[in-house]
Amino acid sequence: MSADANLDALGAELAAIARRALCAHLATPVRSWRDEVGSVLGAPKLPVFVTLRTRDGELRGCIGSLKAQEPNVALETARIAVLSATEDPRFDRLGFFEIEELRIEVSVLLPEEAFEDPRELDDGEHGVVVRDENGRQGVLLPGVPGVKNGAEQIAIARRKAGIDPSAEVTMGRFAVRKFL
Repeated sequence: MSADANLDALGAELAAIARRALCAHLATPVRSWRDEVGSVLGAPKLPVFVTLRTRDGELRGCIGSLKAQEPNVALETARIAVLSATEDPRFDRLGFFEIEELRIEVSVLLPEEAFEDPRELDDGEHGVVVRDENGRQGVLLPGVPGVKNGAEQIAIARRKAGIDPSAEVTMGRFAVRKFL
């Protein structure tokens, strides 16, 4: 089975894996979220972002990585879900009582490719990463409401990273597979 087929088969389970990992970690932090993943033979190693939203659609946490640290996308999803709930500096740590009300979105990042022209971005299809020579980087997932084009995506990613609008940057784009 190909990596794409494995991702398709596992995709429907990723949000449930994230929810089980959150329950395990927030109920008893000594219990490992790893125990909630189950068997995932053949799952590809891919980076993810996990976005947590309230029932009303308000952002409650979002963290991700451009490089997977876990051996497969299921374990990576569980790890990032816990980080989204506990380490997003914009929000207080998620409480166990909030889990039932959460909408969980898992964005699996496909391989990054370099590009130079903002017109090469489709804000509904591509996420963007910008990097400066000082090691700062900003990331923006695709499909952010109100973002109209690639130039705006790049500008937002620069701001997120604190990169001056006139600074030289390298840019990469990536496709995302979203699972709810």
